[in-house]
Amino acid sequence: MTQPQPNYQQEMPTCWWHPNRHTGLSCTRCGRPACPDCLREASVGSQCIDCVQAGQRQDRSQQRQYRAAGYGARTVAGARVSSTVVVTPVLIALNAVLYVITAVQAKSPMDNGASKLSLDGVMFPLAVGQNGEWWRLLTSGFLHFGLIHIAVNMLSLWMLGRDLELLLGKARFIAVYLVSLFGGSVAVYLFDNPAGTTAGASGAIYGLLGGILIAVLRLRLNPVPALGVIALNLVISFSLPNISILAHLGGLVVGALVTAAILYAPEKARVAWQAGALVLVACALVVGVVLRDAQVEKLACYGSASRGVTCVDRSTTGA
Repeated sequence: MTQPQPNYQQEMPTCWWHPNRHTGLSCTRCGRPACPDCLREASVGSQCIDCVQAGQRQDRSQQRQYRAAGYGARTVAGARVSSTVVVTPVLIALNAVLYVITAVQAKSPMDNGASKLSLDGVMFPLAVGQNGEWWRLLTSGFLHFGLIHIAVNMLSLWMLGRDLELLLGKARFIAVYLVSLFGGSVAVYLFDNPAGTTAGASGAIYGLLGGILIAVLRLRLNPVPALGVIALNLVISFSLPNISILAHLGGLVVGALVTAAILYAPEKARVAWQAGALVLVACALVVGVVLRDAQVEKLACYGSASRGVTCVDRSTTGA
């Protein structure tokens, strides 16, 4: 007697979404039977279309919570990845506005150094040490002598600042810029003629140049172009007259130092390490200013700008 053959197709479950289709497959996530058209490959097995959509919604929700908590894609400096440059154009605008004010006050775009704002804000070591006008250590970095001076500096700031701002992030970039500016002014205060005057963003810009070199080394890129640019700028600094070499060198060294502290900080407690390094460098510069104050207070200077100025220690001359 012939036995009837079982109908395996009728015994197979039907697709959850297509009841007229029998299938031996199922979703690895929810376990519901599904035909090949309703399954999508996953990292493990296959998932049905409902589970795929639910997973995508869950991923988007987790990403929003992740970003809201301060996490997300980061650069090697710990900054959030961004394609928007904000700080650099703001700094350029600030320098430009101050230059226009000095030009209007002096009624000359080229001889704006005679304006009241320039006279009260440029770096003048004697005024810092003897009159306590410490603000000159910072304000001098936002003032410029003549149209060519500010044009060259702002072009350099735009070229260097854009990439470094994206790498460091806005807050860290501002910190590097300001500490480098301060470092350039402190170098002038410590080692330059106490009766001379200097101004310009060159100290801060050279700090960015030093930062670019450190960034190239940290990212393991070819350092030759960065080294070439630094060498070329140093040659220009030593070759052209009326350029504050000390401000350039001070900014370069300080900028490279603080950028290295930012980029090489350990990932664990990175922000604390970076903030601590910046505060440490700033405090060291302040100590240098305080020590120099004690020396400048004792100076007596004679002469004029045309004939030269001579400064002597009053404590040794009995003056």
